[in-house]
Amino acid sequence: MELRVLRYFLAVAREENITAAAERLHVTQPTLSKQLMDLEDELGTKLFIRGNRRIKLTEEGMFLRKRAQELIELADKTEAQFHASGTELSGEVFIGGGETDGMRLIAAAVKRVNEIHPAVRFNLYSGNGRDVSERLDKGLLDFGLFVGRIDLKKYEYITLPTVDVWGLLLRENDPLSQKDAITPEDMRSLKLIASRQVMLQNELSSWLGYPFEDINVIGTYNLIFNAALLVKEGVGCALCIDKLVNTEGSGLCFRPFYPRKTAELTLAWKRYQVLSSAAKCFLQELCGEKSD
Repeated sequence: MELRVLRYFLAVAREENITAAAERLHVTQPTLSKQLMDLEDELGTKLFIRGNRRIKLTEEGMFLRKRAQELIELADKTEAQFHASGTELSGEVFIGGGETDGMRLIAAAVKRVNEIHPAVRFNLYSGNGRDVSERLDKGLLDFGLFVGRIDLKKYEYITLPTVDVWGLLLRENDPLSQKDAITPEDMRSLKLIASRQVMLQNELSSWLGYPFEDINVIGTYNLIFNAALLVKEGVGCALCIDKLVNTEGSGLCFRPFYPRKTAELTLAWKRYQVLSSAAKCFLQELCGEKSD
């Protein structure tokens, strides 16, 4: 498969119309149609369901779209690294991470690099631990920022000098808001909205002293902003870490767990990976910030 053809395929998948895709790609419609048919012949499968005005992806086409996006992104990232030459440090650094106040340490290092090397460009990707790990393993990210436990056998890593504090996001009129902290016993009778990563890792089982499955989890979330809207509507309480929601004047409040439950923050990169000059510079600045 050629990258050029994969770009054609992605354009058609995005536009859902060959004519519109051909115009955007500045190629003729017959040329584009032939390229797509050749791609289907090469793969031995049907990628599109062709209608009168709109075409849709088959199940195989949806699989190829995901893989093609990853391949194109990796190719563009590699090309950008080779173009980063000359006496001035340039290039792109790709960093992924979950929602955490610890990102401020990353931001401080980015600022320091940008002040010294303004030609370096930073690209941030937000996702849960599984998303970041997958993209890191595929070479789509240079670094991944992880909250809490993670298998680090295949990574080089540093532990950041800060931790996140677990607790609940509540409405201010919730009876639990009158307490200074939330205990495991308080959790038994609540309707909880939990992050998918917590559901995946059972992060809080040891703190609870009873199975995580005994908690009444009525929903999950990926981004705390959306979960906060559910809390505000009285759907339930959000199980989360502190400092992600500005609760001032919002009608919401955060209460930490007691006994205190924290999560370490780890910045990881693939073992044996050759980092670009820009990525090395960022890591050096972060380690300098870390030691300050």
